[in-house]
Amino acid sequence: MIIRSKAPLRISFAGGGTDVPPYPEERGGAVLSTTINKYAYATLIPRDDDMINVKSLDYDIVAKYRTDEKLFYDGELDLVKAVINNVEAKHGLDLFMHSDAPPGSGLGSSSTVVVTLVGLFQKWLNMPLTDYDIAELAYKIERMDLGVRGGKQDQYAATFGGFNYIEFHSNSTIVNPLRIKRDILNELEYRLLLCYTGRTRLSANIIKEQVDKYVKKEKKSVEALDELKEICIDMKNALLQGHLHKFGELLHQGWMNKKKLASKISSPEIDKLYEAARENGAIGGKILGAGGGGYLLLFCEFDKKHILAEKLEQFGGQIVDFGFDFKGLQSWGAE
Repeated sequence: MIIRSKAPLRISFAGGGTDVPPYPEERGGAVLSTTINKYAYATLIPRDDDMINVKSLDYDIVAKYRTDEKLFYDGELDLVKAVINNVEAKHGLDLFMHSDAPPGSGLGSSSTVVVTLVGLFQKWLNMPLTDYDIAELAYKIERMDLGVRGGKQDQYAATFGGFNYIEFHSNSTIVNPLRIKRDILNELEYRLLLCYTGRTRLSANIIKEQVDKYVKKEKKSVEALDELKEICIDMKNALLQGHLHKFGELLHQGWMNKKKLASKISSPEIDKLYEAARENGAIGGKILGAGGGGYLLLFCEFDKKHILAEKLEQFGGQIVDFGFDFKGLQSWGAE
């Protein structure tokens, strides 16, 4: 019996940063996001012995462990080892993994890998976990066990899938699925452009600066996070009502506020690329994830998408085709 699992990567429209502790515990956070048809994948083949063989197809890394040993974190395949430590696998297995986007790209790929692995073991071991349980376990593994800095939105987005308005409070997280008319979704998908900047980044360093500024209660940082939350609410309403031009304008406002959170969220190269986009048909946009590199998301004038794509490629950007995903985490058995 072969077991497979996949979970979708996400694009976050607004509210990113308000899901990073301690802001949500103190003031309440909110994020608007959707998942896309780019995925993290994992395959598990049970073995008859106590060996655990792991292969990352993206990095061509192979590692071997035993079920009776505690796996220590040393920077190599730590996400996998942390999941295995949490599920306490008692039987040997062969595990294969790959992803449609590299870590540090801003699409939540690291968290999506963890969700995919949790879903894989849930299927294999018949673990009684709800979607909320899976997202929380993935959050615990990445943020607490491994100490990787970041927020909560990626784990929930990958698990639940689709368009969600997610609220973060001191003792709860609430996923509100959005029922958006098909015409609005089609138009939104048509007018969004995803551009790879050619650079990945270490989001933890950016997030550390953001958190430090908030903890010190720097007025500029607190106000920017509060404004991002308000923009998130307004953007959700604009989307539900089909006011897409306003949606694009709010995307721009959100990016201007996001850049106030940390010095490395943007860069001269990113600013130049974004400025060129705005001059050639983009109403608004943002760097996805914590910032610093990765993917640039743009919302275009209804008749300027092809012109904008050509211009961005002249600036060294790489246009990436994508569509929306509505299913979230999926696990299944295969012969």
